Amino acid sequence: MRVMAQVAMVMNLDKCIGCHTCSVTCKQTWTNRPGSEYMWFNNVETKPGVGYPRRYEDQERFKGGWTLNRRGKLKLKAGGRLHKLLTIFYNPELPSLDDFYEPWTYDYEQLTTAPLSDDLPSAHPKSQLTGRDMAPSAGPNWDDDLAGAPEHATADPNLTGLSEQVRMEFEQAFMFYLPRICEHCLNPSCVASCPSGAMYKREEDGIVLVDQDRCRGWRFCVSGCPYKKVYFNHRTGKAEKCTFCYPRIEAGQPTICSETCVGRLRHLGVMLYDADAVLAAASVPDDTDLYEAQLSVFLDPHDPDVQAQAERDGIAHDWIQAAQRSPAYALIKQHRVALPLHPEYRTMPMVWYVPPLSPVTDAVHATGYHDDDPDQVFAAIESLRIPMEYLANLFTAGDTRPVERVLRTLTVLRTHMRAQQLGDPIDDELLSSVDMAADDVEDLYRTLAIAKYDERYVIPKVHAEDTGSLQAQHCSVGYPDPVTAPSTHAADTLAATGGGSQFRDDDGRVRFNLLGWNATTRAPNLFGEGGR
Repeated sequence: MRVMAQVAMVMNLDKCIGCHTCSVTCKQTWTNRPGSEYMWFNNVETKPGVGYPRRYEDQERFKGGWTLNRRGKLKLKAGGRLHKLLTIFYNPELPSLDDFYEPWTYDYEQLTTAPLSDDLPSAHPKSQLTGRDMAPSAGPNWDDDLAGAPEHATADPNLTGLSEQVRMEFEQAFMFYLPRICEHCLNPSCVASCPSGAMYKREEDGIVLVDQDRCRGWRFCVSGCPYKKVYFNHRTGKAEKCTFCYPRIEAGQPTICSETCVGRLRHLGVMLYDADAVLAAASVPDDTDLYEAQLSVFLDPHDPDVQAQAERDGIAHDWIQAAQRSPAYALIKQHRVALPLHPEYRTMPMVWYVPPLSPVTDAVHATGYHDDDPDQVFAAIESLRIPMEYLANLFTAGDTRPVERVLRTLTVLRTHMRAQQLGDPIDDELLSSVDMAADDVEDLYRTLAIAKYDERYVIPKVHAEDTGSLQAQHCSVGYPDPVTAPSTHAADTLAATGGGSQFRDDDGRVRFNLLGWNATTRAPNLFGEGGR
């Protein structure tokens, strides 16, 4: 067992009001320079909907994430080294600008310089790429609040096999908002897809970043990410992505999207996990087992054995204490009300979501049931216009059982707290239906509903005394030596163990990556033994 720490995020979708404040503040902070006009490190999507970029969840087209080969081993869905070499100057799985949108601004100068006239002047939209007049036809939230529109909702990849069922009852349409950032995965396919070793996962906090000096602009990271949260800056020729606001995280502050969130729906905290178990968890044969498999990777920070091993693996004591108070751990592992986004991509994402319950209770009341009885609640859930299968396609690879359990727990939470406010007696039978005690339910209520600032964001500061030893560790799992480290979940790529120049092949041999060579260091075995 190798204990590692990861800063994780949990979002409560019941609280998101779709105001896009997180998107605007993120863009103002991180993507306000030339070449990044179309980039939205944080965007809020209306579900059901096509998302941003359009239909990014359609991996039959974009080939993002991982899949299993015939021997049951992980391989990149977009292909391995040979496929990348053959398509290095033309990547057919790369999203086009039309899949994102052509960014525009308005000719505001026309408003201030127009001569006197009987007609009011207008500001025409102009492309931020070409400067020419244009007619906008798409955008990052083009279908915002339009989940009931047939031209948008039925194009959602999560409705595969359900579109006809949804199309028949639009008068009962409901929607919810889905904020999205980079998932900072435990098994990032973008890192494994990078030929030059520019993308790496930090050992100290698990944040996935791009080394701008190493990046050569191959853009395989863009197609390799199944969430399409890596972008290409056409001005600099470099890849860019969500940084999880790492300068703020290092200072013990929350990300800017969390700080400015109007609904206070985001929680940040440390998760301890077993790095040696990641490969096996990501390689389980059945997609519906991936949720439980990822849960098994997370370690209990209250376990003395885990604490002792964490200290031996170099995790600071205050980080272990932060993991014990982590709201992410409480929601993901302790209460199990948070779910991962598309675990079937096998990247093991670390941004999780509490699924929405509000439409469910509304439907229950409309049918005449009362939500005191969870069984009646789930009788109504089965008749919703958006079936339970839709949420399962989003969060549990199609398995409806975890989603039902989460919604049942949230329903019992609301019922118990309502009874407590009214002075009614505790219904032990109701609590036992979700295997929770009254203290557990009230603890969950405090976390989801009334947690204060320092309870929603439990982020330990970085240890400056350790930064020198961490500078060169561009490694997807956190092993310092890219040659001697055991190969894990990036074994089928050009830069499987990081470093940008050497990788370990499936047969155990160390090979040299010419594409990541900086021409200043040694190139072993490239021009013969000892050659340079």
